[in-house]
Formats: sequence, C-alpha cells, structure tokens
Amino acid sequence: MTPLQRSKPGRLALALAVGIMVALSWLGALESAANAQVDAGLKRALVSFASARALNAVISLAQGTELAFQPLGMGVTVSAGQILDPVNDLVEQFSNLMLAASVAFGVQKVLLAIGANWVISLILTATAAAWGWLLFRERASPPWLTRLLVVLLMVRFALPVATIGSDMVFQHFLAPDYAASQQALQVTATQLEKVNPAELGVTESRGMLERFKDWMEAQNAALKGRFEKLKQSVETATEHIIRLIVIFLLQTVIVPGLLMWGLYQLARGLMFGRAPISAPAAPPP
Repeated sequence: MTPLQRSKPGRLALALAVGIMVALSWLGALESAANAQVDAGLKRALVSFASARALNAVISLAQGTELAFQPLGMGVTVSAGQILDPVNDLVEQFSNLMLAASVAFGVQKVLLAIGANWVISLILTATAAAWGWLLFRERASPPWLTRLLVVLLMVRFALPVATIGSDMVFQHFLAPDYAASQQALQVTATQLEKVNPAELGVTESRGMLERFKDWMEAQNAALKGRFEKLKQSVETATEHIIRLIVIFLLQTVIVPGLLMWGLYQLARGLMFGRAPISAPAAPPP
C-alpha cells in the first residue's frame, strides 16, 4: 500500500512520524547517547587489545622456559612451548581482531559525526517538506524523492539507533561474559608469569635409598601438578578468548547489521508499501 492508497488518518500518522524524525534530526540527544555507547565499546576493545598483547608477551617469554625435575643432574624436562604454541597463535589472532574492533568503533564515531551534521538535517528537512506537500495534495510523489527521503532517514538515524540497540544487547546479555572473560585473561597472564619454576634439586647428603625414592615421588608429583596447571590455564584462556571474539563480533558487526537492515526494511515498507499482486492474464483465445 503506497502512501496515497492509505486512508486520511493513515497519511496523517505517516506524515506525523516523518515530522517527528525531522525534528529529532536537529536535536543532539540521540547522537549523544550513541557516542557515549561507542566510547564505552571502544574502551572495552582497547582494554581487551592491551590484555591480548600482554598475554602474548607473557606466552612468548614462557615458551622459552622448561619445567624441569633434575635431581643429581638427571631427570625429566618438559618444554612449555609445546603447550603454549597453539594458544599463542590464537592470542595473536585475537589481538588483531581487537585492533579491528577498535577501528570499527572509531569508524562508527566518525560516521555518527557525519550523520549528525547540520547539512544532512537541512537536506532531510527540505526533502521531507517536499514529500509531505505532495502527500497532502494527494499527488503521487516521484519515486526518486521517496528513495531520497528513505536514504536520508537511514543516514541520519540508522547508525545511532543500531549503536544504542547493540549496546542494549551487550548490557543485557553479554556484559557478564565480557567481564568474566576479561578477568580470566588477566589471571592467565599472572599464572603464566610463574611458569618458570626453579629447577628442583636434591641434596646428595641423603644416603637412605628409601627416603630418596619418597622424595623423588613427591617432586615428580609437584612437576606433574605444575604441568596440569599450565594446561588448565591454557585451556581456560582459549575458551575465554573465543567468548570475547564472539562478543565483539556481535557488538560490531552482527547486531548493528541486523538492526540497520530491519530499519531499512521498515522505512521502505512504510514509504513504498507492497505492490499489489495482480491476477495472471488470461491466455489469448
């Protein structure tokens, strides 16, 4: 149903909605809220990027260390690099993604400033006035004028609304996971800093074979405990890194994209309506 095919109250409601949006285009409340959400998201992305770089530095240092149990110069040595190589690659990719997320938030801030420029509001006001004048004169608006109005409405409002909506999704569903995962990365970095234990030695003054065997079993258990703790830290870090990647992909790409697509479909449906389905033509005799 096109605007002219609507009833008079329907046309009035549509024109009123467009008028409200034109009035809002000259106010800065929506942009202020959207900019605050972008700044908060940028801060989170930069904090995660810094955590990723710090974790990468700690892992790179820990990869050159060895977990050693060498009484009397003989024993077992386990290289930490064998465990940390896979997670180090993941951390490097994660830091690159966090840098990309920071850039995405920066681009959003620039686009918000462009959309809030008074020139856009002026062109939107003039276009809406021409479209409304034709609507109340019950004259068909040129398709290009309606398309221009839809495009200007999207430029002016789609990104602020998508930004605020994306932040609402983050605050209600993703914020606890972000806080827990961010804290887990910091804890993992602290644990990996202690991955280079001193070589476990034994005094050669112990002469009793039984006491030496008991001591070796205890030290072997300690080495296994450090090894298992290292593996557990790596597995935990991997899980939380993947969670953070999902969170930032949702906040910077998926949720804003879905919201902007939905807003475009809504505006297009209100302005253009749906073309009536015509009955198939009868075949010629």
